[in-house]
Amino acid sequence: MPISVDDVMQLLCHLSQVKGMKAAVKHSAQGALLAGATALLGGLMGGPPGIAVGGAFGGLLGAWMTAGQFRPVPQILLELPPAEQKKLYDEAVVVISHLDWTDIAQLTALVMGNAGLQQKLTAVLINYLSKELRAEIQYGE
Repeated sequence: MPISVDDVMQLLCHLSQVKGMKAAVKHSAQGALLAGATALLGGLMGGPPGIAVGGAFGGLLGAWMTAGQFRPVPQILLELPPAEQKKLYDEAVVVISHLDWTDIAQLTALVMGNAGLQQKLTAVLINYLSKELRAEIQYGE
């Protein structure tokens, strides 16, 4: 049976919810831009010492501003644009393509009943979140 992108997203959402996965997506480009802008402003106002003070202040402010708030992974997955969902789908379908199932409930039951499949799909999910979204992952409530 062909596996749809929506079915795989539902499966990954269920798996990540059971595992209690949360992720914080960091926006490092915004922090770097802020640090550079405050260094420039400090340099214009105070010369070379102003660059140091502005850069340090901007770096701290940028780090504070871009520290992501942890959100449930299912929420992050459902908010992904279709192209990103397809990337994740392509990686996950390799793990589950050999399974024989009729609907998403049966597919979910097959995966949740097999620790090896859970581990492989969790690894795919962690790899995607950390490499593609540069997210920090946390487990538990």
